[in-house]
Amino acid sequence: MKINKLIYPLLAATLIIASCKKSFLDEENPTAVTVNSSISNPSAMADAVNGMYNAMKNYTLFDRDIPVLGDLLADNIYVNVSNSGRYLSENNYTFINTSAEAADIYNQGYYSILQANRIIYEGRKLPTSNDVNQLLGEAYASRGLLYLEMVNWFGAPYALSPTAPGVALVTLPSYVTGFAIKPARNTVTAVYNQIISDLDSAYTLMPTTGTTLHATSSDFIAKYAAKAIEARAYLYKGDYPNALAAALIVINNGGYTFAQTPAAFNAFWANPVATPSKLETIFELNQNASSSNGINGLDDIYSQSGYGDLQATTDLYNAYTATDVRRTLILNGTRGGQQAYIVNKFPNYTNTDKDETKVIRYAEVVLTAAEAYARTGDEFDAKIQLNTLAKLRDPSFAGYTSTGAQLITDILNERRKELAFEGLRFFDFTRLNLPITRPAQAQGYASYPFVSTTDFRRIQPIPQSAMDANSSLTQNPGY
Repeated sequence: MKINKLIYPLLAATLIIASCKKSFLDEENPTAVTVNSSISNPSAMADAVNGMYNAMKNYTLFDRDIPVLGDLLADNIYVNVSNSGRYLSENNYTFINTSAEAADIYNQGYYSILQANRIIYEGRKLPTSNDVNQLLGEAYASRGLLYLEMVNWFGAPYALSPTAPGVALVTLPSYVTGFAIKPARNTVTAVYNQIISDLDSAYTLMPTTGTTLHATSSDFIAKYAAKAIEARAYLYKGDYPNALAAALIVINNGGYTFAQTPAAFNAFWANPVATPSKLETIFELNQNASSSNGINGLDDIYSQSGYGDLQATTDLYNAYTATDVRRTLILNGTRGGQQAYIVNKFPNYTNTDKDETKVIRYAEVVLTAAEAYARTGDEFDAKIQLNTLAKLRDPSFAGYTSTGAQLITDILNERRKELAFEGLRFFDFTRLNLPITRPAQAQGYASYPFVSTTDFRRIQPIPQSAMDANSSLTQNPGY
């Protein structure tokens, strides 16, 4: 059983009563600044930002639950019949309002937001400098990213129901608002407005290059990382002109590059440390020897040296050609003595230094540009962006020549192949209101083969413990 942590007792929209009964004041990472300590200079502010990142990379958030559920609830992975008991209710779509994973995402998401709130509130009091602006930008961008995750998991898709309840917006530290507030859920539109505002603030504040405190590195959110996250937000919102504009800022100015050979591609995925070279990754969370999630990380749930419960579906494996370099990240192996497609995208579980948690990569931004071009009528440039990636990943591929609906399908299929196991597949279905077909797997645990567009479980439940603590909250339909 997982232990729910991180209680902030009476801030009902953000808190879930957890079994270990710790408070936010007690739950500190080694590099974090306490609530009672003043963020009185850039160095202390940097410590607080590092503490915020530590909260974000917990296995209950970005280092396992979010990427796992983003593929498991779709059609990329399944739980093998030989398993450790993890993610069975999600595999079967039998999760309820007391399920641990939804509560963990909700709880840890708000805990991380509260850290960002404190950094923004205190950091704005400091004299302006590049260091302060960089760190403020990282906090704003992190808050925007976190609210994007929260509204996607717990709110209706923007394109389907923009006025539906999203999540409660809390933008001030609890020592400012008081601990007894009970905020209601804001609309999906209001949450997206806050996301875009935060990301715009981050982009405006941050210098083009890193600072002495946070040099340019994939382990820290940089100026163009904020714009990359914004491109994702606009894409999920269905605002394709703005998604394109944000993506092109990153493509034209960010300086990011792709691995140019199969050897370089595989070396990139085998590398467990951050890169300052802007190769492939825009932002990732550092899982080093001292701060990793140990046996609870993303690498463990896939590695056959760890739990190894999750395998790639046959359908996904067959989507790659034999010459597609991305297919080398899936091994044709065995699980429980039976054939299985083993995910090897995160190969460093047995190493002291674990795999970094990829949050957003350059390939996603290029594919966002391709889709946004196609949906705004520029199929020529859409195929330039799409084929730049597709032909590089598969040297024998001549490139896409499709048009119309087929071009959109091809872009979505490239997103599936490129971003598999990074937690984005499910949201391609939800943002576009598409049904999900989940073919049965020969060695799969009992599954849920078809998710209709009206299935209430396409949105996660507001945890019952939060509902019990806050009478202002409303539950999602069906729970």
